[in-house]
Order: sequence, then structure tokens, then C-alpha cells
Amino acid sequence: MSKATTQRMENFTTKYLSVVAATALFFIAFIFGSVSYRGFFDLQTFFNLFIDKSFLLVSAMGMTLVILSGGIDLSVGSVVALTTMIISSMTEFAKVDALFAVATALAAGALIGFLMGCIIACWKVPPFIATLAGMFFARGACYLISIQSISIKNKTLYDLALWKLRFGDWFISLNVIIAIVMVAAIIYLSLHTKFGRNIYAVGGNEQSAILLGIPVKRTKILIYTINGFCSAVAGVVFSLYMLSGYGLHCQGMEMDAIAAVVIGGTLLSGGVGYVYGSIFGVLTLAIIQSLIMFNGTINSWWTKITVGILLLVFIGLQRFIVAVGGKK
Repeated sequence: MSKATTQRMENFTTKYLSVVAATALFFIAFIFGSVSYRGFFDLQTFFNLFIDKSFLLVSAMGMTLVILSGGIDLSVGSVVALTTMIISSMTEFAKVDALFAVATALAAGALIGFLMGCIIACWKVPPFIATLAGMFFARGACYLISIQSISIKNKTLYDLALWKLRFGDWFISLNVIIAIVMVAAIIYLSLHTKFGRNIYAVGGNEQSAILLGIPVKRTKILIYTINGFCSAVAGVVFSLYMLSGYGLHCQGMEMDAIAAVVIGGTLLSGGVGYVYGSIFGVLTLAIIQSLIMFNGTINSWWTKITVGILLLVFIGLQRFIVAVGGKK
């Protein structure tokens, strides 16, 4: 084997190791479940992974862009909850058109992301602090609307929630289609646009990006605006999934989104990772939950414990990748 070929293989291993590991983990878990539990191998079980986690998948897409840029966002769960409250209150109390309520919620999510991006980019406030403030703001706004859960009975939203695309005996919901569209859009944005290349440059080395003439401030503001929009879309999906708005919805969901992104191979330090890795990160979380549910005898809190162990493993793997890359 030539030296050039060996070098290419080493580069491939360093670049894609975390993504390959996340993908392999998902398939190993799926095969284990198929062997261990009757009905686990059914195609509908696989579809259910997407149906149950479609809102998390959408949120993880925006979070991937944020972490690729070297940032973090703690507000996504609160923005999802606020979106459900805006939609439910506008359709049930104000009796406005469902599409107008959805558009308002999407605009609100994007606006919150834009404001946090401005604070981070222009005032140099650490993302942790700025998004923590965004988290409290969005969650507090939920309770200004109502401290009670609001059921969604709007006919349009109710029909959309029950709509299914069938493939013989199997089906997927509208939520899955929305999630697939968002995944495709974010993958294209990150890999095939100048903006996507700017994200990697900013996350890799912000000072170098400035010297290269990359509009760092504008890029950061756009990243957080897009992530706010993704959180709002996740809120729309969650509204259709739960058919209710509630200020307590999705508490801690931001941690699940971060975990999915890290397990999917994106470095927390920024600049390295791929959106499609986050897909398998979300599916891995979903399949762990399904395995525990199929078992029926294991406490559901083992889901969190398992995710915590996986996070430690994948962070260790990331450290190894960084160490290997630094030696070259």
C-alpha cells in the first residue's frame, strides 16, 4: 500500500470516525432488538423511531449548526414550548386561522434566535449566558400566556395531526415529512453553500476566519436565527404530536438535542462534524428508548443513564480524534 493511500485512509478515519461509530451503534442496537424482541424488526417499528422523535430531529438540525460554529444553545426546549403555547392559544382563545398561528410561532422562534445571535455576535456575550437568558425568557413567556395546558381542538391542526402517508400496512405522519424536509434543507445549507463553509470556518478558528474576510458576526447571527426557526418548527411538530400547548413541555430537551449532536460526531469545540451524523444521533436515542420499552421490565430512567454513558464514550472518542489530528 502506497504512502499516499495510507495517508488518505488515516484522514478518512480521523474525519468520519465519530459518524461511522454513531451509525454502527444504531445498526447494532437495531439488530440486537430484532433478535431479542418479537416485532422489533417490523418496518413500522423503524418508522415509529422517526414519528416519536421527529421534533427532536428538527431541533438537532439547528443545534448541529450552532455547535459546528463553536457555540451552544440552551433555549431550544423553551422555544419549542413557547411555540406550542402560541399556536394553541391563538387557535383556541383568539380563534385565528391555524396557518396564521403557525406562521406567528415560526416568526417568534426566528426572532428569539436572531436576538440571541445579535447579543452573542455584537456584544461578545458567551453563548451559554445569552441562550440561558433566552431559555428563561421563552419559558417565562409560556406562563404569561397560560399556566395551564391548552388542548388544540382546531379542525385544521387536528386533521393534520391525524394525517398519515401509508405504504401498505405501514405509515408515517406529517411530522416525519416535515422533519425530512428540514433535514434535507440543513444538509444542503451546511455542505453546498458559502454560508455552510463559513460555519465550519468560524467554528474551526474564529480569528483565522476574520483574517480571511469571512463575515463572522453576520454568520453567527444567521446561525442562531436559523436555529431559532428550527426550534419553532420543532414546536409545530410537537404541537401536532401532542395536540396541546403547555409551558412544561420539552423541559430538558436542549440536553437531548446536544447529546444527539455529540453522539452524531460533531465536536463540541466546533469546526468538525456533519449534519447527517446528528440523524443517527437522534435515532440512537430513539432506539435506546424503544429497546427499554420493548423489554418492559427495565426502569425508563435507564434511558438517561445509557445516554450519559454514550456521551462519555463519544466525548472520549472526540478527544482521541483531536489528539490524532494534532499529531499529523
